[in-house]
Amino acid sequence: MYRTKTCGELRLNDAGSKVTLAGWVQRARKMGGMTFVDVRDRYGITQVVFNNETDAALCEAANHLGREYVIQISGTVAERSNKNPNIPTGEIEIIAETLNVLNASEVPPFTIEDDTDGGDDLRMKFRYLDLRRNSVRKNLELRHKMTMEVRRYLDSKGFLEIETPMLVGSTPEGARDFVVPSRMNPGQFYALPQSPQTLKQLLMVSGMDRYFQIVKCFRDEDLRADRQPEFTQIDCEMSFVEQDDIINLFEGMAKHLFKELRGVELTEPFIRMPWADAMKYYGSDKPDLRFGMEFVELMDIMKGHGFGVFDNAAYIGGICAPGAATYTRKQLDQLTEYVKRPQIGAKGMVYARVEADGNVKSSVDKFYSQEVLQQMKQAFNANPGDLILILSGDDVMKTRKQLCELRLEMGRQLGLRDKNKFACLWVVDFPMFEWSEEEQRLMAMHHPFTHPKEEDIPLLDTNPEAVRADAYDMVVNGVEVGGGSIRIHDSALQAKMFEILGFTPERAQEQFGFLMNAFKFGAPPHGGLAYGLDRWVSLFAGLDSIRDCIAFPKNNSGRDVMLEAPAPLDDKQLDELALKIDLSEK
Repeated sequence: MYRTKTCGELRLNDAGSKVTLAGWVQRARKMGGMTFVDVRDRYGITQVVFNNETDAALCEAANHLGREYVIQISGTVAERSNKNPNIPTGEIEIIAETLNVLNASEVPPFTIEDDTDGGDDLRMKFRYLDLRRNSVRKNLELRHKMTMEVRRYLDSKGFLEIETPMLVGSTPEGARDFVVPSRMNPGQFYALPQSPQTLKQLLMVSGMDRYFQIVKCFRDEDLRADRQPEFTQIDCEMSFVEQDDIINLFEGMAKHLFKELRGVELTEPFIRMPWADAMKYYGSDKPDLRFGMEFVELMDIMKGHGFGVFDNAAYIGGICAPGAATYTRKQLDQLTEYVKRPQIGAKGMVYARVEADGNVKSSVDKFYSQEVLQQMKQAFNANPGDLILILSGDDVMKTRKQLCELRLEMGRQLGLRDKNKFACLWVVDFPMFEWSEEEQRLMAMHHPFTHPKEEDIPLLDTNPEAVRADAYDMVVNGVEVGGGSIRIHDSALQAKMFEILGFTPERAQEQFGFLMNAFKFGAPPHGGLAYGLDRWVSLFAGLDSIRDCIAFPKNNSGRDVMLEAPAPLDDKQLDELALKIDLSEK
């Protein structure tokens, strides 16, 4: 055998036993007549001692070991005189008797340590080395444990794990598809699924009742910290359920994961917040509730006093940052520049300090009497030492989103966004549709298979923009970790939905006829939810990005710099696929 023990399992009660270990050289240190080598595998690190006095040749061989050499050693477990309390094997060491170099290694391009000297691009290019680091390995172990707990939980609730195809038809309604040319059907294309949405609905029509799948999904969209072109969903669907049934079951799963993987017991029901309230008080459909600073609208108080910026605004709102009145003018100027950044787009910011005597001192004092400023203070229920920050604009929703960014930044600066604290909620009652300036038509806010709320169905003919959806998102610490909806199971209502979305009957039949036809054969009421596995793991691991909980992620340009993908195809492959590439400017 290459090894009888791993590098992480030996303890003091193993002293005196003969063992064989195999792993990578973490580091080697020569001290007098002795050489100490730390040997690492994915289970831990063990110190091995080579003594020049007892075996000079063996010690000399150890002196030539380089970092990341793959070695096998045999020896006796002994109590360590200079114990290391920072590692589980820190009370023992191996007195080496044999050394076998299984494979030499070039000097790695960065240190294989928790605090590495490798930048993101370099680590991604040599990801197989990056995965040897303890911190990255732990993320993948957490991911594994999460998938095991998900399967255990859903199996206990009667769900079947069923695979759906990776090669499907393109559905232009939504994000962009990754398309795959068919060699056997020239000029025709598959698409990689953005989700198994229609397929899992067909499984409900087939009577499968409770389905789940831990499934790869693909979306050709711009990237950010919590988004990759390929990602993994915990995809679920249930028959004969209403919204509360789904929310209760998957809230139970979330609590199960928190308890089993983080040791956090969540006993209270999650808050359920209507989408309209989330936008009104937080400017986001995924509000971070680890801290307060809810928005206060100030139109009635601040308009009509001669300050043109406010007098001409469609929205005036602010937040109250507790204890932040000590902010200097420099800090306030930096906040103003922050909200004026192009990606946020505010034109400026007004601030007001609540002083120790209760008076309010603001950056627009010349326009407002102390009486008006006191009314503003009372609207925020502000206390001495608090700082009020105000934004305004001519677009209500846009200004609220700007204020959201300011709120999150203040939460960060004041240390209120603790990664070890968890605030969970459901956002419900989403609008059914949203207007697309690009398409100049109504688009489905979630997807065209979402069921409208029963009481809003009559509005589909008269005021579709007022229709609310039986849709729900779970949000944890300002991150949408999953979402779903009750689905349409009636072919006439589904046809009506396509009509509102601008589909001709012919186009609806062409793209989704298979689903609408299936509904005619006794489709049960059904609904579902998909959790983002990558987001759950990054949340539990305390990461700012999902990349480090994915074994081989893409960079911010959607490229795999290790595999050099995507890459051009050679002419022979293009000919087989009946494709021609034209990169000339249009």
